Amino acid sequence: MPTIFHVDMDAFFVSVEELYDPALKGKVVVVGGQRNERGVVAAASYAARQYGVHSAMPLRTASKLLPNDAVFVDGHPDRYRDYSHKVREVLNSFTPALEMASIDEAYLDMSGTERLHGPPLLAADKLHQRMKAQTQLNCSIGIGTSRLVAKVCSGKAKPHGVLYAMPGQEAKFLAPLDVREIPGVGKVTEQKLRELGI
Repeated sequence: MPTIFHVDMDAFFVSVEELYDPALKGKVVVVGGQRNERGVVAAASYAARQYGVHSAMPLRTASKLLPNDAVFVDGHPDRYRDYSHKVREVLNSFTPALEMASIDEAYLDMSGTERLHGPPLLAADKLHQRMKAQTQLNCSIGIGTSRLVAKVCSGKAKPHGVLYAMPGQEAKFLAPLDVREIPGVGKVTEQKLRELGI
């Protein structure tokens, strides 16, 4: 049985900005531009998400949803690339079977690494600790026998958690979830699946 980790950095852009400006910690933060600009939200802190703000939302829409003391920050792609490289170095120290899915998430094939890192939950705990020590960032880790299950697990583990769908328990884990939880399922596909009774 393969053991796949999906590692998702928690509020990556916001977390990197907090390292450069610790005063942002715990605040309602939007990265991507100023509140009156025409751009879109690149990332929102967990505090901002509670107001319904999400990435790709127009900045002006986000501004209307958020309190006046919300902080809008311009994005810094160089910083994110630099930290993404640091993240990759940490992940690479766990397995060479690594695929970066984007600047802030990756799949790791941890099959056969138990002698080196211990069983999956212990390996995930070590990964959490090493990531924090070497990058000062937090991540969420999903573990499953497939990439899809691992990715769904990491979404459920946010922020800074670990969720392991044990081998043989995948169907039981996925069954009660909404079809929107499946990576790549948007509004149109959701509608079609609902029409089919799924």
